[in-house]
Amino acid sequence: MKLTYLMGLMLLFSVTVSAQDYFPKNDGVKSDKNTNYTVFTNATIHTSPSSVIKNGMMVVQNGKITAVGKSVNIPSNSVQVDLKGNHVYASFIDAYSSFGIEKPKSSGGGRFGGGQPQYDAGREGYYWNDHIRPETNALDHFKYDSKAAGELLEAGFGVVNTHMPDAIVRGTGMLVVLNTEGSQNDRIISDRSAQFLSFDNSALSNQVYPTSVMGAMALLRQTYIDAKWYANGNSETKDLALEALNRNTSLPQIFLAEGYLDDIRADKVADESGVQYIIVGGGDEYKRIQDIKNTGAQYILPINFQDAYDVEDPFLASMIDLEAMKEWNQEPSNPKWFEDNNITFALSTHDLKSPKNFHDNLMKAIERGLSKQKALEALTTIPASMLGQSGTLGELKQGAHANFIITSGELFEKDTKIYENWTQGNKTIVNAMDVVDLNGSYSLKVGGQTYDMKISGSAEKPKADITKGDKTLGSKISMSNNWMSIVLSSLDEKKKEFTRLVASVPEKSDYISGKAILENGAETTFSANKIKTETDKDDKKKDDDDDMKDDVLPLTHPNTAYGFKSKPQQQDMLFKNVTVWTNEAEGILEQTDVLIKDGKIAKIGKNLSAGRAMEIDGTGKHLTSGVIDEHSHIAASAINEAGHNSTAEVIMEDVVDPDDIDIYRNLAGGVTSIQLLHGSANPIGGRSAVLKLKWGENSEDMIFENSPKFIKFALGENVKQSNWGSRSRFPQTRMGVEQVFVDYFTRAKQYEKDKASGNYRKDIEMETLVEILNGERYISCHSYVQSEINMLMKVAERFGFRVNTFTHILEGYKVADQMAEHGVAGSTFSDWWAYKYEVNDAIPYNASIMHNAGVLVAINSDDGEMSRRLNQEAAKTVKYGGMSEEEAWKFVTLNPAKMLHIDDRVGSVKVGKDADVVLWSGHPMSIYSQAEKTIIEGKIYFDVEKDKQLREENKRLRNVLTTQMLQAKNKGLKTQPAKKKDKQHMHCDTLEVQE
Repeated sequence: MKLTYLMGLMLLFSVTVSAQDYFPKNDGVKSDKNTNYTVFTNATIHTSPSSVIKNGMMVVQNGKITAVGKSVNIPSNSVQVDLKGNHVYASFIDAYSSFGIEKPKSSGGGRFGGGQPQYDAGREGYYWNDHIRPETNALDHFKYDSKAAGELLEAGFGVVNTHMPDAIVRGTGMLVVLNTEGSQNDRIISDRSAQFLSFDNSALSNQVYPTSVMGAMALLRQTYIDAKWYANGNSETKDLALEALNRNTSLPQIFLAEGYLDDIRADKVADESGVQYIIVGGGDEYKRIQDIKNTGAQYILPINFQDAYDVEDPFLASMIDLEAMKEWNQEPSNPKWFEDNNITFALSTHDLKSPKNFHDNLMKAIERGLSKQKALEALTTIPASMLGQSGTLGELKQGAHANFIITSGELFEKDTKIYENWTQGNKTIVNAMDVVDLNGSYSLKVGGQTYDMKISGSAEKPKADITKGDKTLGSKISMSNNWMSIVLSSLDEKKKEFTRLVASVPEKSDYISGKAILENGAETTFSANKIKTETDKDDKKKDDDDDMKDDVLPLTHPNTAYGFKSKPQQQDMLFKNVTVWTNEAEGILEQTDVLIKDGKIAKIGKNLSAGRAMEIDGTGKHLTSGVIDEHSHIAASAINEAGHNSTAEVIMEDVVDPDDIDIYRNLAGGVTSIQLLHGSANPIGGRSAVLKLKWGENSEDMIFENSPKFIKFALGENVKQSNWGSRSRFPQTRMGVEQVFVDYFTRAKQYEKDKASGNYRKDIEMETLVEILNGERYISCHSYVQSEINMLMKVAERFGFRVNTFTHILEGYKVADQMAEHGVAGSTFSDWWAYKYEVNDAIPYNASIMHNAGVLVAINSDDGEMSRRLNQEAAKTVKYGGMSEEEAWKFVTLNPAKMLHIDDRVGSVKVGKDADVVLWSGHPMSIYSQAEKTIIEGKIYFDVEKDKQLREENKRLRNVLTTQMLQAKNKGLKTQPAKKKDKQHMHCDTLEVQE
């Protein structure tokens, strides 16, 4: 019985194996499989980027390499191809592509700005957010594109890693050979090559959330948490998306970030979630190359370098941002900086309009210092390794796919051509191998006459320009099987006669001779000697001179206008004979010395000794603690996550933009610290970032060390979307706003109970709200109307916590006594009103009335322009309300420090506090005074004299770059129109739209 069963299995197995060739043959004749070998001989074979075999041989059969070496056994059934010394390289691999897959078109709704917003998922049985689509399989949407394949083959590519370019989690991709003759099954190396991700929403869904990059980051974090929870069997319902996500964890994870800030953000999510991304960059990583290196990630780099700006019109040229001009100059060096810093990277055609542009851009990167070996690695062995295909792709060795290119010389030399691109053993001709390239200048002698002849164009389709003196003769040249034919018109324009030249062209075409049939029909010979003309020499010299001017600008910190050549260093300083606004019991001290040592305020007194400290004469000047803005939206890439009525899971620290020029402008206004707040799109907003404005440092270094925890709440018109066009999201009334708070805090209390029992699913949003309930996170609440101010205080008291700060609070004067009783601070505008209905009752005495009622008061900006003049905003409270100058000054220094719970470190000039101080040319609240030095932790981040130097440097750089761009245009290179890069000043109601 067992024997019979075993024999049955064997029979089934044999049938199964033979049944692999099950496709019907419709040609009427039985097709036998081709078992011939193709043997390439006399080849310079680059088996890998670092290994070459001269006069080598390579054997190919059935799409694979069966042998390669100096000498190999040639099978009897072989077709031999003599490559005559030409070079052979592995075909390129594009590790990031959407080849053969069309991106879905947006349905037109669901975002702020089009259609009806959708807040719930639209798919049953899948994750709660439609932009998480790990179950997507590229194979289900793939259609081989012969035209696109042809362009890639001409550029040297043999394999692409393609995927559906849609959604945040995009599902699995497929590895496809660009074999124009193969079947779809033959072409597919892997139908699950990698999992793809991005920060971009899916066009297939109208679901609003997320609307921002910080929302996308929060969603990814929660998705990973949920996937692990689901994998442990905790869910009672089936989730096909989470199952797919868990299946895909073993695959390479490729994340489309497209810019150095998002590169770092993607890596941050990956590190927190225990994932390692391969990051698709944006080409600007050089700006923060050390931070990019610190991610430890591998990168896929586009080389889509932008065109120079058209700067012929001085007025239009003046509108171009210096940073944009520097980007044009520096982008081609991005791969070189990666190589110099030993960061692993592959190169991709991603973001190019056409693969035809790839070679020129790659050659430009090589001219900028990228080594040829590293360029080849980045196109072959590195992408193969990234995709788990080392040994089978990207190298020429036994068992590897027969994907290779044949070139006329070393691959990245100027005149080298790709002759053929073989994929799985099938040949695609790019340039005919047996056609001689005639390009150059010649002295043509025929029939007793000497002509100047210049041949240009491609080898297959050359063009001839033949002249004698100032006369140009009509001519037509053609090439066929290395036979050249030229038809030449008569010097006498009246004659309709022609001379015909025919010659067999040798491989070395410096000298050509052949048969000539003259105008009169007589036969003779002709010769053409290749020469180096003076014009060519002049052109080369001109190019060399131009190249000398085409210098790559050095990087600065940050790499923008007003960037520093080197980051500020901490130094000891002694301010002598300065008027010190202490904000402490000592008050204002005249003719006093202040010593800064090791980033701290070390001594305050008279006749202090400088020692090794830099001595600064403060005679007639004023020294204060740095200005602190309790409510700011500068230095951010996003402000609102508007997709839900509660977004407590999002984090403003995720979207800090350290290159925002408003940081430098604020330093020029004496601002040293800010609270970067989420906007007011929802009742419960995102978590704040408390920052020190360390211009030139990275995002992490700007975050206040051991920063207190804050979150933004909001009341009023914005949260109920009065002016935003959308009328579908709850809440729509002020009553609904209160209900949101009650509902969410009720849920948070239940969540805390479930967590204590151990039977819970971790929820980042609920974790944040529990911190509020336990007094571990403080609320800054956007507010205007007294009724809502009272409402939130009562809700807080009901749940056992207090509101930390009401910001804006233009009707605070009406409820100042209740605020003092609750213990909430008020951060307000000095004199803003009438910009919307709910501010109509605002008065400029608001700050002084709240202060006199015992409320801790600050003046804030909520505006990138106002923030750099907060010293003057504080002065207004002296006029409106009779505040003393000392108390008014505290409104923008010590009081906001207290609100942010950082007054133990900043906010006053006191021994032991951080040396965050400002030297003013005069009275700090005078409109005639300016900040001469703004210092953070003993480092000078703004200096008025250095600012003058930076302004001159900006002018110099603009002139250098303008000259380079004019040269580029004169060389005939493409240009783009000059355009102004508008600086967007963000406010509470600024909305982002996730694409």
